[in-house]
Amino acid sequence: MNEIIRKIEATQLKEEPPQFRVGDTVRVHAKIKEGNRERIQVFEGIVLKRQNGGNRETFTVRKSSSGIGVEKTWPLHSPNVEKVEVVRYGKVRRAKLNYLRGRVGKRAKVKERIR
Repeated sequence: MNEIIRKIEATQLKEEPPQFRVGDTVRVHAKIKEGNRERIQVFEGIVLKRQNGGNRETFTVRKSSSGIGVEKTWPLHSPNVEKVEVVRYGKVRRAKLNYLRGRVGKRAKVKERIR
């Protein structure tokens, strides 16, 4: 049974998943359906965490919109995620940046990593 599930999940993986890490500032191009139309909406923010692995891998992005923190979580291999492009590379020493939730303004910044 386990082998069958693994084979099905392997077919659903993206060919080249986007390369980014926790702390990076990314632009997520997501497909949005409105009635019978479909469009692409961009969500830009800092990656707080990446969870799980394989087909079920998800990532959470946080941004500040009009002074209010907004977080969205997407499956990495979802067909609704068109592409993920890295704007800035962040220099962090943690796997999950939950402490950014309680910070506002300059305190919520992440240092930039030089590539």
